[in-house]
Amino acid sequence: MYKIIWKGIDSTNITGLIISELPPITKPKMRVQETKIDGVDGSIIEELGYESYNKTIRIGLSKNYDIDRVIEYFTGEGNIVFSNEPNKYYKAYIIEQVNYEKLLRFKEATIKFKVQPFKYEHEEEKIVSTTEQIGNKNIIVENIGNYRSKPIIKIIGTGVTEFILNNNNLFTYTFPEGEDTVVIDSEKQDAYLGIELKNRNMSGEFPVLEVGVNTITWNGSIESVEISQKSRWL
Repeated sequence: MYKIIWKGIDSTNITGLIISELPPITKPKMRVQETKIDGVDGSIIEELGYESYNKTIRIGLSKNYDIDRVIEYFTGEGNIVFSNEPNKYYKAYIIEQVNYEKLLRFKEATIKFKVQPFKYEHEEEKIVSTTEQIGNKNIIVENIGNYRSKPIIKIIGTGVTEFILNNNNLFTYTFPEGEDTVVIDSEKQDAYLGIELKNRNMSGEFPVLEVGVNTITWNGSIESVEISQKSRWL
């Protein structure tokens, strides 16, 4: 039986809801800019990144369904897991209108999820390290996916800290007086604490982890480093 987990809720827990068809496993489309130059054979292709795209499921209703609960379920944004890829999740949005009249009359309808191009391991463990565990200021991080990843790094420390990734100076972060925590989010390209942006305290580049083993080191006073979203797949 097909199922999804949408925003942490298993579709089998929605009484009367049937997932009758799942989307195929596909690779996202690359955005490109093509330049043609007179006198030059072919064209110049510049890669601009992967596009978000739609994944469509087909749903039905069985007896004892609660249409209001179904409507409530298929709203908003969050993470989605499809049962044909049970160990991966996508970041998704429901944007397009759903024809629930068709669902009520014919017991069949489609739901389109607008998904971001990359997928992540459903239960990938965070790396949490403290200075007591790593007195040599060295963390080995493995991206087990098939594409470069943009991790989220939570740092607890003080003063001026310098981070080095794979022997390349990456960024410097200066903790303001009275603060000891910051989140460096490579996907959002933001440094923040709660809802407050801290980009002004950071100089340099956001971390990008290569496929395979990566080494993170630092200079400065750090108490702990927590790394999540360290692997991703196309």
